[in-house]
Amino acid sequence: MEKQFVIDDFKLGESWRLFKIMGEFVDGVESLHDLGPAVSIFGSARIMPEDPIYKKTEKIAALFAQNDFSIITGGGGGVMEAANKGAAEAGGTSAGLNIHLPFEQKPNDYANVRLEFNYFFIRKVMFIKYATAYIVMPGGFGTLDELFEVLTLVQTHRIKPLPVILVESQYWGGLKDWIEARLLAEKRVSEKDMSIFQILDDPQEIVAYVKKVVIL
Repeated sequence: MEKQFVIDDFKLGESWRLFKIMGEFVDGVESLHDLGPAVSIFGSARIMPEDPIYKKTEKIAALFAQNDFSIITGGGGGVMEAANKGAAEAGGTSAGLNIHLPFEQKPNDYANVRLEFNYFFIRKVMFIKYATAYIVMPGGFGTLDELFEVLTLVQTHRIKPLPVILVESQYWGGLKDWIEARLLAEKRVSEKDMSIFQILDDPQEIVAYVKKVVIL
């Protein structure tokens, strides 16, 4: 059985694994460099096709595809599947960046560009490097990890400021309230930092906002 805790493999004499990491970076760059304008869509793998969030994700992805954007997802089920499906049914291009996990994650059938990763950090680089906007659907720890990584990179000017849109105000409103009440009030972040992300609900409004601030 393949080792689950891949980061623990870096022991004395095992530095050859760095070449595997380099290989994953090379595969990602080679596969995605000509994807064109793209949006990365994050969200829960646990959302079922009958869930309204699944349906909304499909619609958002389809609208972006119809407006000449490619879609990038984590390549698995739930929100990821919905986004790849929406893009596919609209005739667009979508990438699925699958991660090897002992549970939950298996590739969906809708991505037409597919990559496999062993390391989360390489996969997250690809989400960010090739996206012109970040669409964050309701999700769990993984989604929060991806969200705050993007916010931190924009805040610290490690990447150029791009649209970061949290979809579903009812879901994300409490997080925004907490950030304002704790982080902003206690000067852990600045007022300017609060403008890094937006919370929107309507698919048409989301696509229109991205088109307004992104030059294709």
